[in-house]
Amino acid sequence: MNALKSAILDTYIATTWPWRTRFRAVQSRVGMAPVMVLFYHRVADHDLTPWTITNDDFRRHLDWLQAKFELVSLAESQRRIATRFNMRPCVSITFDDGYAENCDQAIGELNARQIPATYFVTLANVVSGEPFPHDVKLGMNAPPNTIDQLREMVAGGNIEIGGHTRTHADLGAIHDPDKLQDEVIDASQELGELVGQSIRYFAFPFGQCANLNDVAINMLRKHGILGFCSAYGGYNFPGDDPYHIQRIHGDRELSRLRNWLTVDPRKLAAVHRYQPCYTRLQEAVGGPA
Repeated sequence: MNALKSAILDTYIATTWPWRTRFRAVQSRVGMAPVMVLFYHRVADHDLTPWTITNDDFRRHLDWLQAKFELVSLAESQRRIATRFNMRPCVSITFDDGYAENCDQAIGELNARQIPATYFVTLANVVSGEPFPHDVKLGMNAPPNTIDQLREMVAGGNIEIGGHTRTHADLGAIHDPDKLQDEVIDASQELGELVGQSIRYFAFPFGQCANLNDVAINMLRKHGILGFCSAYGGYNFPGDDPYHIQRIHGDRELSRLRNWLTVDPRKLAAVHRYQPCYTRLQEAVGGPA
């Protein structure tokens, strides 16, 4: 972000600060404080991409987050949504894909600070060692995690591994139930066996509304997955559907993160939850949502 855009954003935050302060105070007073979930991909100091944040910037994020919020596990975030009560804005940290460079500093930083995180992994890449397709397109060779690295995370007790398909597929474009079964359920079960931990959560690759899939969501429910994450931005509030956890990108610009996590009124008004088809059908016929 250049200096002008940063100044404009800072002015916007300052202008809306009275609203933000009042909103947070009211929501906290009635136990409806937002439950926010961040997602990162790669923490590294070279070959910076839109999905990469430097180690120094990541530490700055953690410093600010620890000073301003309660940092909780994804399971605790889900519990607060489900129980319809949260007194203080809280944040959970997640990662997508599974980059080996995250183990250079970022995972150790989380462990040292005792900050829990959920780490969503694409199975085929960690098994084969081949870089992710979106990196190959850029001519990058950013290695994925090894199975041993993932096992070390599990053994540390602070990082939970989650499913992120077999091949980083766009599940919204897949209509074959057998293919969905392999990408979503079979891959998650195989991942759990490899790392020695049951897979409880799943994150949809790309994570926009168009990339979600009702059939896949039903499969997750049927096979005992406790919840799924999207990635199109948005806040979770107590009383929302706890099975669908909305996430906000961990942008490396701290000013943008500050804008989003102090509750940007524009984002609050603009982001709408994905509704599974059964919910849309019930609303159409006048039944319960």
